[in-house]
Amino acid sequence: MKYLFILIFPAFFLLGSCGNSSENIPDVSAVKVSLETRHFDKDLYALDTNHIGAGLQQLQAKYPDFLNYFLDTVMAYNIHGNYNDTVTGIREGLKPFLTYKDFVALEDSIKAHYPDTKALDAELTDGFKFMKYYLPDYTVPNVIYLNMGLSNWPSFPLDKTTVCVGLDMFLGEQFSYYRSIGVPNYMAPHLRSSYLPVSLFSAIYKSMHPFNTDDKNLLDLMIQRGKEQYFLHRVMPHKPDSVLFGFAQRQVEWCSSNEGLLYNFFIQQSLLYSKEMHNIQPYVTDGPFARGLEPVTDTVKKTPGNVGTWLGYKIVTAYMNQHPKMTLGELLFQPIDPARFLDEAKYRPK
Repeated sequence: MKYLFILIFPAFFLLGSCGNSSENIPDVSAVKVSLETRHFDKDLYALDTNHIGAGLQQLQAKYPDFLNYFLDTVMAYNIHGNYNDTVTGIREGLKPFLTYKDFVALEDSIKAHYPDTKALDAELTDGFKFMKYYLPDYTVPNVIYLNMGLSNWPSFPLDKTTVCVGLDMFLGEQFSYYRSIGVPNYMAPHLRSSYLPVSLFSAIYKSMHPFNTDDKNLLDLMIQRGKEQYFLHRVMPHKPDSVLFGFAQRQVEWCSSNEGLLYNFFIQQSLLYSKEMHNIQPYVTDGPFARGLEPVTDTVKKTPGNVGTWLGYKIVTAYMNQHPKMTLGELLFQPIDPARFLDEAKYRPK
């Protein structure tokens, strides 16, 4: 069995974490960011459900570039600006969304969990300050908070000026409805309010640097994911690794204690330069555990499925340590030659 490989190599303890040390965190107090956020879900659920069409006309004035996108693209009601209560999309789509008890209960849960977003707005503002510090030409978007009825769209950019966040997907892992829509247990860290900023900045990053799997080997995929994590660590330097990676704390500790073992596993199994996507992609996407590194029969998993992303971050960090004059923008926008990148990183895990 492949997981027996872990018995061959000793565990190597690495003290500390992947997070930034305080001396590496720049002072961004002078960076000016004015973040505009709007609670679209509250405005939508404030509509008079006996006169939805008239309410939508008023809402259109407040959200001229967003309302129709939400109604027709996000929710697929096909109203297309025809704000009349007799329209099928309003009568059979939007009205049930605003009145059916389960949807109303979901919105009530959002309001209870997020009575306001002042603390969240402040955290996002800090993140955008760091982003502006590293990428001065970046234009800070507006943020619209949504309730999308558990559609599993946590965060997504509408365009360069607006980012949307579904508050319904950040109500905590104990929220009972997540189980009913099939959210797996290993995604629990992604359902917490602490992960919301990570989801937002990750969505922004992917809009600029889409994850490309076409004809890529595992090392390339790991470096792509590692660059994303390096970006997240720079713009949210005070977040712990467990939140930034979306891991359980025990999984972060396992990765830190077994870095050399993990790297050697990929080498010994001839995975680093493999392009067999069905074999390599699970190591750079979320999953219940890392295949081949522990028995499938173990009830409590120590490894995260996404171990390749964690190792990719370590490789990118080593690369940047070897290139101290390289800016974050230069790192993110340069193309990847995986073998050369690894060689120049002089990555030598112990």
